[in-house]
Amino acid sequence: MSDQYAEFQSRLRRLDRKPLNKGHGYTAKIRTDGLIVVEPRKVVRSRISLRSLLLFLAAGLLFKGFLMATLGFASYDQRVSQLAEGSFVERSGAFVMQSDPLSTRIAGQLLPLLR
Repeated sequence: MSDQYAEFQSRLRRLDRKPLNKGHGYTAKIRTDGLIVVEPRKVVRSRISLRSLLLFLAAGLLFKGFLMATLGFASYDQRVSQLAEGSFVERSGAFVMQSDPLSTRIAGQLLPLLR
């Protein structure tokens, strides 16, 4: 009887080690031998986190602010308008690089540091 109890306890430990995600539901599959296997649904997660996206956005704004501060506001706007007259890729770049209030404010903060 103790062998059966040890085997039962072993099966319980194996089941406890399996993390079952109860919040996302389960899927049932029938294997080729006819056994029905119930498994938790797999959750697809994005490889890009919100933190990395925000850091990328902040780096882009800092870059635009740095360019505005070093080139000057008039020269920067002139270069962006020249870029807007080009191909589709150049127009897309001009749309992204057009001056906005946040990058202008960043350029105003960087201007005394660069001169």
